[in-house]
Amino acid sequence: MLFDIIRSELVDLFGEGRIATVPATAFPAAAANTEGARLLQTVGVPSGTLWLREPDEDSGRLPRVQDVVDVGDFEDAAEDAGEWPVVGWLLNAHLALDPGSGKVHAFDADAETVQELHTDVSSLVQVALRFQRLLEEFTFSGDDGDEQADFERLDGEVERIREETSSVDPLPFQDDETVWSVVGDEIAMGQRFMGDSNANSTPFLLR
Repeated sequence: MLFDIIRSELVDLFGEGRIATVPATAFPAAAANTEGARLLQTVGVPSGTLWLREPDEDSGRLPRVQDVVDVGDFEDAAEDAGEWPVVGWLLNAHLALDPGSGKVHAFDADAETVQELHTDVSSLVQVALRFQRLLEEFTFSGDDGDEQADFERLDGEVERIREETSSVDPLPFQDDETVWSVVGDEIAMGQRFMGDSNANSTPFLLR
């Protein structure tokens, strides 16, 4: 794993009720014992910016890529991509775990594109953790005259997350079109916060 993440760290930051996990029984046999699956089972991901996929009520299994998109529409998809479990949802992309490589791929059904988004699941958890923490801990001054300075400070925090992540895993922010790059741009523009950023000086919570 690229990033060393333990569950107690997430619980300390967000509380037990805010950490989503995926049960071991939800993964297909080919993925159940991979490091990525075990991380999603035992550590989990903070809810908010990123949402983990819930298993099907009847089968108890995660959907496969071929269950949620027409894999034939994705020219760059691997031959076995249709069998990968879909583990999450970010913006308009389905996030799937490749059991062979451990990478997380983003399938955008609208654009019919697939992109390597994370080298491993620890990177997925790390980026979700850092953006969620920024959303909940960043405070605006509440002074109209300081609005520009507030947004410069916010942009600097987003850029720091990009740079520090990319020094370990270049995939999440490899270009301006990745879903995480778009999320970062939205946050830097003051989106994804609760309330009126010009009037509230307390930490914002996600919608």
